[in-house]
Amino acid sequence: MMLRCGRVCGVAGLLLAVIASGGSALGQDKRDAPTPKTSPSQSPAVSNQNPPASSDPNAQQDDNPKRILGIIPNFETTNDTPAVQEPLTVKEKYVLAYHQSVDFSAHIGNAFQAALQQASNGQPHYGQGWGPYAQRFGAGEVDQVTSSFFIFGFLPHILHEDPRYFRKAKGPVWSRIHYAATRTVISRTDSGDPTFNTPQVLGQLLQQGISTSYYPAQDRSVSAVFQNWGINLAYTSAYNVLKEFYPDFLRIVFHRHKEQATSAPAN
Repeated sequence: MMLRCGRVCGVAGLLLAVIASGGSALGQDKRDAPTPKTSPSQSPAVSNQNPPASSDPNAQQDDNPKRILGIIPNFETTNDTPAVQEPLTVKEKYVLAYHQSVDFSAHIGNAFQAALQQASNGQPHYGQGWGPYAQRFGAGEVDQVTSSFFIFGFLPHILHEDPRYFRKAKGPVWSRIHYAATRTVISRTDSGDPTFNTPQVLGQLLQQGISTSYYPAQDRSVSAVFQNWGINLAYTSAYNVLKEFYPDFLRIVFHRHKEQATSAPAN
């Protein structure tokens, strides 16, 4: 009991730290001056096509891969540039939620997570064997659908918030880490103003509440709901940091490869 209390208190403390940090950052966020924007149909959040070439040689293209490591969905990430600050339409928000739910990479991630839970005997009330593994995988699939619906579709729709993650992409490393971690509790309205990230915070809680209908009876407790809610929010903050720096990692790796190929002596 004391161990569970310690875990819950630790998660709660981490969550409060992120919220407190986000509260201070919320006051610092300012809306950029109005600039010409592209049409919503060209928003990179839901388009698989390459963006049209810009006439401005200094314009920054969106270099965010739609899947991190080829398996982690990353459809909601875009660089924070004037060209993508046009708000998503209602349809685009639900399309984004759809992609987050049904893309093959999400299923691979859920299968891998279920395998890890099986190996570590996570949520032991499921038991062991192929049947319990299928139950773990099925629960992960339903979690994916419900969380995507609330976080990227329904709540952003009714609250008029933008569910995308806008990469800072430049500046000091610590500043970017702080920015990325606090996006869990800071979002933008459709008009571009900073606001509390209700879709993420409330959406995760609603998803955890719904999960009690298909999780093992022993795991359907209020403490388990809030513990998993805090863990998921902490995971989201860490995931935002990964999304912030992953394009930099790719650029460094490919740049090094390019330099090595250029410096290699000709045969």
